[in-house]
Amino acid sequence: MKSILFLLLFAPLATAFAQSDDEKAVRAAITQMFDGMRKADTTLFKSAFAPGASLQSVVKNKDGLASVRNESIAGFITSVGKQKPGVLDERLSAYDVKIDAELAIAWTPYVFYYNGQKSHCGVNVFTLVKLQDGWKILSIIDTRRREGCPDLK
Repeated sequence: MKSILFLLLFAPLATAFAQSDDEKAVRAAITQMFDGMRKADTTLFKSAFAPGASLQSVVKNKDGLASVRNESIAGFITSVGKQKPGVLDERLSAYDVKIDAELAIAWTPYVFYYNGQKSHCGVNVFTLVKLQDGWKILSIIDTRRREGCPDLK
């Protein structure tokens, strides 16, 4: 009887710790991508992505109408590689991570700095998958605006 009571009380804690480890790994994959961006290290940057990854941005035209712009990950990687280390600096103000088995999403408000100057801000939504070699970014969709951006140090 005591064994059953022990399992009922402490089994959920084991699950919580496992989710915590996965959440740390999801955050680490996103951090790796941004570290690669800051360092202009395309090897580090590229290794954060799953095969077939996608990149999209929600943009507004001159009339304020929203649309979705698709960008290639290969082009994104090339663009990062053309920069000098330290030029690109995206700073996250928070993480909201949700995980189910081998699928995760992360909502990350950000401010983007170019050459030390605030450029724009918005929110990234990452979709990640847990593959044989760990959590990898499968897709990113973001918003971008120039007004109302906080200062992130």
